[in-house]
Amino acid sequence: MNDQFYKELNRILLENQIKLHERLEYHTSLHIGGPADYLVTPRSIDEIIKVIDLCKQYSIPYYIIGNGSNLLVSDKGYRGLIIKFDEHFSNISISEDGLVTAQAGVMLSKLAHELARQEYSGFEFACGIPGTLGGAVTMNASAYDGEMKQCIIGAKVLSSQGKILDLTLDELQLGYRTSILQKENYILLEATMKFAKGDKQQIISKMKELNGRRRDKQPLEQYSAGSTFKRPQGYYAGKLIQDAGLSGYQVGGAAVSEKHCGFVINKDGATAKDFYQIIQDIKAIVKEKFGVELEPEVKMLGEF
Repeated sequence: MNDQFYKELNRILLENQIKLHERLEYHTSLHIGGPADYLVTPRSIDEIIKVIDLCKQYSIPYYIIGNGSNLLVSDKGYRGLIIKFDEHFSNISISEDGLVTAQAGVMLSKLAHELARQEYSGFEFACGIPGTLGGAVTMNASAYDGEMKQCIIGAKVLSSQGKILDLTLDELQLGYRTSILQKENYILLEATMKFAKGDKQQIISKMKELNGRRRDKQPLEQYSAGSTFKRPQGYYAGKLIQDAGLSGYQVGGAAVSEKHCGFVINKDGATAKDFYQIIQDIKAIVKEKFGVELEPEVKMLGEF
């Protein structure tokens, strides 16, 4: 640990906002990952900027996470600082005309339920996505014919040069699992969305229906990082994996879900090494059988 860096960090954040040698398995939906040197939970944009400036000053790598629902962290952990956007950075503001501003750390499920409570329709598709708004905008999260691109109108981001930028929808360049945030390493601070009024019971009913469909088709009872692979053009990753005979295929504690082959699950105390290896195996077998190159959707952090 860098004592001087830690001392400076304590001048920016409260003691309970800083954790040392925190195991990242406690902060990912896969429940996999070794310790990070530092993990901090900022509560304001000013704190985020100051922490990043400090990291740059001391040449300490940093990485942003939300709910960790699309993240595989090395068993060795992360030699640097993790900035976690959590419930302390999750304010929601909803105006009477349906204009919504929400901070990056808000869970999509919380935002969906708050919109339903105030009778706004259009965000039902996101109610079961187990991530934060920051991750959702960064990767243009989608489900059941809905995507972030349909409801977002702009965003406040922090550039890698430390500048706060206000981007329009077009400037966000939202596409399939991509955005300007990924391309330029921007950090989402808050997003502005627009929704129309709807019937409250219909909104709630649709959310229940979508969550029911998700429970029926996806292995929600198991630890996973959601869909393990991106959808290859003209194919479905899950079907390719199933047709390759890989349903239930296991490496150590990691396994291809028999309920939905698009998901690799932490079946029995999987390590990051297990998970990484099963991804490589699946890619190789699918490529050999069908000539299709699968690209992981799961982000990998640390040394593999």
